[in-house]
Amino acid sequence: MNSFTPLSQPGPAQDVTAFQRKELNVILALYGRMVAAGEWRDYGISSLRDVAIFSVFRRSAEHPLYRIEKRPKLRNRQGEYAVIGMDGQILKRGHDLRTVLRVLERKLIRAVE
Repeated sequence: MNSFTPLSQPGPAQDVTAFQRKELNVILALYGRMVAAGEWRDYGISSLRDVAIFSVFRRSAEHPLYRIEKRPKLRNRQGEYAVIGMDGQILKRGHDLRTVLRVLERKLIRAVE
């Protein structure tokens, strides 16, 4: 008997980190405002084993401008949410998603002025 588990079967090997609906609503509300301001044009979502990533692009063929990451293993440390810039620098990290996303909303205020 082979102990190999095919990738198509759900189970412990298939556990992934994903954004919950409430989290996506918060992120997509910001995304919509940034699209309306002409700053962002595309996004991508990745759900991996240890991290969920919402990537924001100015154009779909580029590297992401920002990555919004959720890492549940960091929940009890510096916070499970982070905004990471194009250069890999962590712009903001914390326990509350809305608070962490404020670093991007400041850019929206500058874009509208």
